[in-house]
Amino acid sequence: MTTFEKAGIPRQLLWGYIGVMIFMMGDGIEQGWLSPYLVDHGMTVQQSATLFTVYGITIAISAWFSGVLAEGLGVKRTMALGLLLYCLGTVGFVGFGMPELNVPVMLATYALRGFGYPLFAYTFLVWIAYSSPQQQLGRAVGWFWFVFTGGLNVLGAYYSSWAITEFGHLNTLWTSLFWALLGAVFALLLNRSKAESQSTGGSKVQELVKGLTIVKEEPKVLLGGIVRIINTTAQFAFPVFLPMYMASHGFDTTEWLTIWGTIFTSNIIFNLIFGFVGDRFGWRNTIMWFGGVGCALSTLLFYYAPQIWPDSYWMVMSAGILWGALLAGYVPLTALVPSLVKKDKGAAMAILNLGAGLPVFVGPAIVGLFIGAVGDEGVIWILAVLYVISAIITKFITLPDNAKTLHHHTQSTEKLQTI
Repeated sequence: MTTFEKAGIPRQLLWGYIGVMIFMMGDGIEQGWLSPYLVDHGMTVQQSATLFTVYGITIAISAWFSGVLAEGLGVKRTMALGLLLYCLGTVGFVGFGMPELNVPVMLATYALRGFGYPLFAYTFLVWIAYSSPQQQLGRAVGWFWFVFTGGLNVLGAYYSSWAITEFGHLNTLWTSLFWALLGAVFALLLNRSKAESQSTGGSKVQELVKGLTIVKEEPKVLLGGIVRIINTTAQFAFPVFLPMYMASHGFDTTEWLTIWGTIFTSNIIFNLIFGFVGDRFGWRNTIMWFGGVGCALSTLLFYYAPQIWPDSYWMVMSAGILWGALLAGYVPLTALVPSLVKKDKGAAMAILNLGAGLPVFVGPAIVGLFIGAVGDEGVIWILAVLYVISAIITKFITLPDNAKTLHHHTQSTEKLQTI
């Protein structure tokens, strides 16, 4: 067994992991600053939230298609399609929408851009589900979320905090094309592994339908999808309003981007840790206690930190780091949900990927709908309560024989067969 395999990375997919990180770095360039930039240039918070909401809708649709298209079209073709849509959307958004803040053009092209990264990144996640041994699946998906979040929220934030001062905001957005194309070179050209699909052999239409009917055949897959939505709803709600909230407490854009990047530095480290913890402590237990309960408490702490410790940059940073770490408690969900079914894992992953895409829509939508009525504080409490709900739902997502992981269930079955 190689060093990579001992760490939980399928050796044949190493270049793919690197490619996803680079691609997501390009996609994450604007996440920490686009909303305040638009508001500073004349758009309202609600208009900004609408832009991110429309973007999130296409991401959600694309996330669902990523699982079923991986079955019907093949993983590399689906990832290449995602790259194409991402590039076309970026050219339209940056070249024609942003210069004059043409809202209709921005909505259409940013939505087109939203189809891109789920088809690229979440399709690779299906590839991992098929290529990883069950006893290492928790770690393999932990590494996926390490590179995904590392690119989107860490490298993207740190790079943009430097690039916007060197190149300006629009030119920084143009560089996202370079990073996306470079990531594709690693994931699609240097990565020569073939995906071993477990498709039932039906038509592409049947594969698409299976991505919906799987929730009727195995309702626990639907519960997993709901938990996945709640998992990162706050992650996509925060950038819409927290930069302005933090600014009201004395933190400028660069400081906010540094906090945001450090939060997800913590997150990617704990993505790996909770991959191992989940394989030992149990996937469901890890999600419930570290993910659901932990995120509920740390979300509130992160919001109130500037009020509890006025002008204390490091206490706010520490509260954010704690939230980022506990957010990784949901990592075993990506191992738990596909393990609920013996076949059609692509369909199960389609529901999970849909759950991963919907927060990009749900997060900004919650801000847009409620911030006018309940303010920043009310939105934070809504997000915290959602985390508690996710912990309750997770209690009902059980593996056969109430096993902690599928690997434990397999071992128990083998012991019974030898008696």
